[in-house]
Amino acid sequence: MIIGVPKEIKNNENRVGLTPAGAKELTKAGHTVNVQSSAGEGSGFVDALYQEAGASILLDIESVYAASEMIIKVKEPIEKEYSLVKKDQLVFTYFHFASSEKLTRAMVQSGAVCLAYETVEMPDRSLPLLIPMSEVAGRMAVQEGAKFLEKPMMGRGILLGGVPGVRPAKVMILGGGIVGTQAAKMAAGLGADVTIMDNNLNRMRYLADILPANVNTFMSNEYNIRSLISSHDLIIGAVLIPGAKAPKLITRDMLKDMQPGTVLVDVAVDQGGCIETCKPTTHEDPTFIIDDVVHYCVANMPGAVPYTSTLALTNATLPYAIQLANTGWQQACALSVPLKLGLNVVKGDITYKSVADAFDMSYVPVEEHLKQMAV
Repeated sequence: MIIGVPKEIKNNENRVGLTPAGAKELTKAGHTVNVQSSAGEGSGFVDALYQEAGASILLDIESVYAASEMIIKVKEPIEKEYSLVKKDQLVFTYFHFASSEKLTRAMVQSGAVCLAYETVEMPDRSLPLLIPMSEVAGRMAVQEGAKFLEKPMMGRGILLGGVPGVRPAKVMILGGGIVGTQAAKMAAGLGADVTIMDNNLNRMRYLADILPANVNTFMSNEYNIRSLISSHDLIIGAVLIPGAKAPKLITRDMLKDMQPGTVLVDVAVDQGGCIETCKPTTHEDPTFIIDDVVHYCVANMPGAVPYTSTLALTNATLPYAIQLANTGWQQACALSVPLKLGLNVVKGDITYKSVADAFDMSYVPVEEHLKQMAV
């Protein structure tokens, strides 16, 4: 198979879809790998490393899309790329379709096969291709939140871990999944007073067992959230419903109950956000203020630490990329339930129900396409 790795063009996105080590494994398996010139530089991987791994370097993004049967990326195609995606081309990346009707309609119109990292799902409901970036984003949420709590950043001017004789900051984390757990570990390690909330009692029992003593678990519901927001300095939204929009747990009217300089970090912004007043921001311009509350809503947080993120992502995606390249997407998805669940758009049809429901669009079960391909 001919595989293309374009350079990411989203604002301040320095990750790349494949490391030189990944390129080597694919070329060893007999596949052709085309990498756009300088695609890996932001992550510390120069063109020569890809060439040593057996990949070819193409000068521009148009050439990569035109020459490739399968595209491996990090972030969803942005508007400039819509016309480059070809009919029948397999695009393997994070899509987060439910947060963008424009992207969804563009990929439907393209006739491509869109396999989304974030909905590849194991039998135990874990999301193996989302986990590495969730781990990074969870830790970064605390790192960035601590920075924006500083007074020059318009925060409360409070040190996350405090000092002897001065109380630490209070951190509230909404969601006890991968992002929330990593955020709790990071905040607790810095000495903050942490509350993590979830609506799954079994999950909270597990978190209570594994997290440090300065992390408290609390049932997530509107009443409890409202009771805590006035006393917390950093609030992290870490809610995920696979393939669907995140629920709004912090509403517009709750801002009035927060202290001036409170910082909100919405890690769920890729899926529409779990904080009503959040809208996607960039690393270049990461925050905005409403009612004296600082909102940090960068939609590609792991892109700020691209070396770590790219290595972690390729570690997770490469085995699946090899399956897809070796047998083609039809056979790979027919044999692998996790990969089949990653199919969101197939040749003009939306094949993931939560995406169709988000925009009241037609839904076609993916099995219909797999049956047709098998005939």
